[in-house]
Amino acid sequence: MISEDAVFFKWDIGNIGKNKKHTVGDEEAEEVFFDTNKKTFTDRVHSGQEKRLRLVGKTRNNRLLFVVFTMRGKDIRIISARDVNKKEVYLYEKTT
Repeated sequence: MISEDAVFFKWDIGNIGKNKKHTVGDEEAEEVFFDTNKKTFTDRVHSGQEKRLRLVGKTRNNRLLFVVFTMRGKDIRIISARDVNKKEVYLYEKTT
């Protein structure tokens, strides 16, 4: 799913600051990728020209976020980030 050597986050005019409407900062959205208990799923419905993935994970402040992203080479490009809903909380908790 997420490449072992992926270490860079790609922020451009199309996605930088985009998640402020969900009160999620760019750096906070990145934090969930370092959660050892994160759960990653393929987003088959929204994968068109490129494969999209969904991730549920916790930030350093234990905020549980739902993040949609894609891999571009070794770069992770976050498409959206928001708080989880009840169903997504269950997905995270059943695996931890």
